[in-house]
Amino acid sequence: MNPMRTPKLFAFIATGLMAAAALPSVAHAKTDAVYTGTFSNVALDGYDSVGYFTQGRPVLGNAQFKTVYKGAEFRFASAANLAKFKANPAAYAPQYGGYCAWAVSQGYTASGDPKVWKIVGGKLYVNYNREIGNKWEKNIPGFIASANKNWPKILAS
Repeated sequence: MNPMRTPKLFAFIATGLMAAAALPSVAHAKTDAVYTGTFSNVALDGYDSVGYFTQGRPVLGNAQFKTVYKGAEFRFASAANLAKFKANPAAYAPQYGGYCAWAVSQGYTASGDPKVWKIVGGKLYVNYNREIGNKWEKNIPGFIASANKNWPKILAS
């Protein structure tokens, strides 16, 4: 390669990259109904959503006991928990698809950590981390009300 042309080539590439970055994203992905992470299709990082209700704690599911709900794979610790979920998935699935409940209350999504959870009014909520979970606990009813308003708009975007 001609050393005199190298700076021009780099300038041309850099200009093209800057122009492409300034364009609006045409392929903007719609928010998935259930949070599964970047390289997975498994909800709640594989934790059994029924276990929160029956055992009062996060329990890892088993790939042997699984079902698909809203496009995501949910795993369960037992056939009995799988059957409970299949009978009434809305009763056991995490609210806001397992995204951080506090983030949804603020109008955006963030990953949910299945180890930072709370059952409120018979519904399962997860939050991003312990610090955010503590912030969420300071006004759970208010944050739930805000999140309930925001969630349909977030899903549509």
